[in-house]
Amino acid sequence: MSIHSTFEGAGFTADALNIAQDNGISLRIGTCFSEYADIVSMGRPHQPVGRPFDFRHNDFDPTNGFWIVGRNEKGELVHSQALRLVNLEGKPLSSYLSDRFVDFPPPGIDLDYKKSRYNPGPSARRISGTVGYHGDFWLSSDYRGTGMCNILARFALASGLLRWSPDYVIGFMINPIALKGLAEREGYMHSEPGALFWHLANSDKVIETFMVWMAREDINHLQTIPLQGFVRQPAPSIGIAAE
Repeated sequence: MSIHSTFEGAGFTADALNIAQDNGISLRIGTCFSEYADIVSMGRPHQPVGRPFDFRHNDFDPTNGFWIVGRNEKGELVHSQALRLVNLEGKPLSSYLSDRFVDFPPPGIDLDYKKSRYNPGPSARRISGTVGYHGDFWLSSDYRGTGMCNILARFALASGLLRWSPDYVIGFMINPIALKGLAEREGYMHSEPGALFWHLANSDKVIETFMVWMAREDINHLQTIPLQGFVRQPAPSIGIAAE
């Protein structure tokens, strides 16, 4: 990553932090996923931590993953999301996921893994190198429709770029969410439908999932788009902590 793009990224994340603060959200960044599980279980018990960020199923250390949580001025959890590196073991993403797609299920849903399947799209066959996975995004209903989703997701993507300068960042979105335009609000420039088909346990229902992705140059471009126009409901400012 060049000095110029690093400088731009630092300025972009600072702008995002200031906007969050001005809208009453105090952000904290951490790398201990056991602590993240505790925060989530207390602050959003209706939505458990997804398997890709569950410390019981993954070997995390301070270099390969981080999480972001936001609290309002009452100290209540109003936001969470996380990023991690995916070790493709020298394979293209399509080959990796053909063997490991069950490690990326939607959270809190009872699934039939034997019936579920992965359908690699053309981009997945080209994606390789250093890959980050972005997910576990949650925002309190108090802030939905305010534009904060745009700010917070971009903050995470830019933070991942600064930490790792990955070749790509990917994520998965189930159809009901993706078709509401969440990928575009988060800033993703590419999406492929029909990437994953999750069969519900003891049911004929199937959940189709989009794969969304960004290349490094896409995230760099995202940082040239001003953030100020996204938020519509400013609120009093509070602080930030990071580790």
